[in-house]
Amino acid sequence: MTLFWGVTGLMALAVAALLALSVLRGRRDVAPAQASDLRVYRDQLSEIDRDLARGTIPAEEAERLRTEVSRRILAADSAARGDAARPEQPRAASAGVAALAAVLVVAGAFVLYGRLGAPGYPDLPRQGRIAAAEDARQTRPSQAEAESGLPATQSPDADPDYLALVQQLRGAVAERPGDLQGLALLARSEAALGNYVAAYQAQQAIIEAKGDAATADDYADLADMMILAAGGYVSPQAERALDAALTRDPRNGVARYYAGLMMAQTGRPDLAFNTWDRLLRESPADAPWLQPIRAQIEDIAWRAGMADYTLPEPQAAPRGPTPEDMENAVEMTPEQRMEMIRGMVSGLSDRLATEGGPPEDWARLITALGVLGETDRARAIWSEARSVFATSQDALDMLDAAAAQAGLEE
Repeated sequence: MTLFWGVTGLMALAVAALLALSVLRGRRDVAPAQASDLRVYRDQLSEIDRDLARGTIPAEEAERLRTEVSRRILAADSAARGDAARPEQPRAASAGVAALAAVLVVAGAFVLYGRLGAPGYPDLPRQGRIAAAEDARQTRPSQAEAESGLPATQSPDADPDYLALVQQLRGAVAERPGDLQGLALLARSEAALGNYVAAYQAQQAIIEAKGDAATADDYADLADMMILAAGGYVSPQAERALDAALTRDPRNGVARYYAGLMMAQTGRPDLAFNTWDRLLRESPADAPWLQPIRAQIEDIAWRAGMADYTLPEPQAAPRGPTPEDMENAVEMTPEQRMEMIRGMVSGLSDRLATEGGPPEDWARLITALGVLGETDRARAIWSEARSVFATSQDALDMLDAAAAQAGLEE
């Protein structure tokens, strides 16, 4: 730390010395510049005489040029005499200005750093910050520790009759612990009452009963309830549930949202921003995680160094034919119906090309192009969609099924 202050002090003194030197030197270099102008003008007069002697310019032109150059010589000489007669700035005043500049530069630099900088903190290079974030992630509180600091939660205005039914459900599930339907109903009921600890315990029982058949949604629901039970904190136990969900379905929206939240909480806003921004652009307009992402992502973008980030416009939900469209289609000729389908396909294609969308929309477009007989275009869309969703086997299976329905072959 002493070395830092020593180096910055020397830099400030060097800048102050340069400013003081410029003040003390004054206008010393003005006269030599005017003397140089006079020499140039006298050379021009000699050149005019030589051109006249050689006959390259007429006498009238030579006289006009002599007059112009002589006028410039008089103006330069007058300026030089005026500068010579001008009194110089008192040396004491110059020294005072130089000293004041030095004090302002040195003192101002230290004051500004004290206000805007972080005195006493070491340098934080990127690798060091990443290592610190990973250490914070590995040593963060457990689920039980997070819950211990929170009050027990239950909806204070719950209907007594509903509470009685939930109590009966608890007893029934205790008698039949492997009843998946009863466990699912209990998990939802406890969550509705705000008993999130009891809710995720019931959800854990569901996953244990299903074994290898547990789905990504099962694990995402478990993580959701655990995070709510911890007051919005993503514990290591909740992170493991998120990992299990994303392993089964890398495109699970709930798991991706909470994965981004965990990264934001553990000092990795860069990873959180990338996760949320991609999810924001790929999700349908009615996705439940869009509102919390839009409320937080601008702050996360700033923390990640994306100061100029602009929220994308909300993605329009895919629009199918309205009842009026269906009624009108009945009265259309086959050619008119095909034209209507082409218009809908064109709109969907344009939206996917500019904004992207979930795999269901891509599969719908592939199928529709197959119906229209545009197999080459359908095959191109299929290839593009497979590259977009290359990391999601469920999405690839959906796209391949749509391609088969459209009559496409590998």
